[in-house]
Amino acid sequence: MRPVPQMASSGLVCLRFTYLFALRLVAVLRLHRRDDDRKTIEILLLRHQLAVVQRQLVVSGKRPRSDWADRALIALLLSLIPKAGRAGLHLLVTPDTILRWHRDLLRRRWADKSRSKNGRPATRRNIKALVLRMAKDNPAWGYRRIHGELAGLGIAIAASTVWEILKSNGIDPAPRRGTITWAGFLRSQAEAIIACDFFTADLLDGTKVYVLAVIELATRRIRILGTTLNPTGEWTTQMARNMLMDLDDAAATVKFLIRDRGSNFTTAFDTVLADAGIRTVLCTIRTPRMNAVMERWIGSCRR
Repeated sequence: MRPVPQMASSGLVCLRFTYLFALRLVAVLRLHRRDDDRKTIEILLLRHQLAVVQRQLVVSGKRPRSDWADRALIALLLSLIPKAGRAGLHLLVTPDTILRWHRDLLRRRWADKSRSKNGRPATRRNIKALVLRMAKDNPAWGYRRIHGELAGLGIAIAASTVWEILKSNGIDPAPRRGTITWAGFLRSQAEAIIACDFFTADLLDGTKVYVLAVIELATRRIRILGTTLNPTGEWTTQMARNMLMDLDDAAATVKFLIRDRGSNFTTAFDTVLADAGIRTVLCTIRTPRMNAVMERWIGSCRR
């Protein structure tokens, strides 16, 4: 091979020097245009990466590895730098790794928050004392009955909470009763029981109508008594009269009607039924389980 001429070699050295000088000059100009806060952030970021490298080399002499504290600090400092200014930074990891760190930090953050929650607020002492007093004064009451009585008093508490209070104090939440239960009453008298309730339906033009329906517990036969935009007491009473005429035609022997305590059902409504020998059974406040058959059908109708 022929030796490279000395002039050509000097030209390459000068060209390389000029290129490096231009790069440094551009870096200086870019650094000069940055504000002080950004410069400080970049300095902190580079210093921390240098500390990670030095610590790893001193301990094991292997490739630097960062722990979660290092990753959190690097990710935090890098997030303060605009994306346009991250291209000239020298990082120990790739941008994809930084994004993965961000996702891991967010996942850990929300996991810590979910673990730090203590659930629903603790039940007040006076409510616990009232539950225990009801259970002591009425040994045949189960947690469902106690929950219904508390709802009637306007105390908002879950049935499962009543169960836990009784269980933690050594009281059977569901004692065996000597008298007939509500479910047993429904099963034994199903042939003579009907239930009614209102539900809403949306028409094609957006109008909301109220529908009054009656169900026979034994046969699950549905009777739609009527629909209205304004369910007043007078309208409901007239629907009761129409229902009695329908029941007479079907030769039905109904003795009980289950309904809720809605304002649409007036005293006149119960009087019309009482004159026909039908006793009105009212549900406890906020206890839809007492009218479960009707509530279940309404849910199916809506779906």
